[in-house]
Amino acid sequence: MSTLAYRVTPRGVLRSEWHKLWTVRSTWITLALTSVVTIGVGLLIGATYKSGGGDGDVDTVLLVLLGMQFTQIIIGVLGILLTAGEHSTGMIRSTMTAVPRRLPVLWSKAAVLGAVAFTVVLATNFLTFPLAQTLLAGTDQAASLTDPGIARALVGNAAGLTLLAVMALGLGTLIRSVPGSIGAFIGGILILPEVVGAIPYDIAEDAVPYFPSKALDSLTHAHPTAEMASQGPALLALALWTAATLAVAALLLKRRDV
Repeated sequence: MSTLAYRVTPRGVLRSEWHKLWTVRSTWITLALTSVVTIGVGLLIGATYKSGGGDGDVDTVLLVLLGMQFTQIIIGVLGILLTAGEHSTGMIRSTMTAVPRRLPVLWSKAAVLGAVAFTVVLATNFLTFPLAQTLLAGTDQAASLTDPGIARALVGNAAGLTLLAVMALGLGTLIRSVPGSIGAFIGGILILPEVVGAIPYDIAEDAVPYFPSKALDSLTHAHPTAEMASQGPALLALALWTAATLAVAALLLKRRDV
């Protein structure tokens, strides 16, 4: 029998990572939680919101998708489990034995996770917004999908959360420990921008809007405020953070033992 049948191909690695993604329970749990939390928080806000309560100046898309404060962690955990989870179970040895060049595994994991995360979050956003708006009708937060900036912000939020998930995947490759990676992800996403923002220098203040969580906030606004980065630079900054994390992960993946 020809050995060509057993040759490692990009398509084969991609298919393998696709199957691995869907055969672990954590994938279903984290994706379901992402949708349930987003929809649940959006409906809760819509049901309890009253005009004149002090939140009238909050961007409508940010208000409806406020569940992202939780879902960015949930979807980050999914990315971490795809890489650090394999190290914790020892499955990574079998994976790298099957794909000795290693890097195709990382790129395939990132591609599969990115495609799935973007699809799920985008569908959830376009379901959550109109549902929440049925409860916000007649308030100062009433809006439509066809209003300027609304659809762009819903797509931007999905793109931002997807990039955070892929960044978390890179962290999982770097740290190779699920608890350590989750700690680093939460610290870098939620805590570091606040610490840097407290530094009394203009350069720190100018840099904060381009940190991942702040860039995500900008992408989730139909009309970003003056203090935020505009949406194009915010998306670019988030993509660069993700690319840098994956680049360092790829370098270490090639150099160190599994």
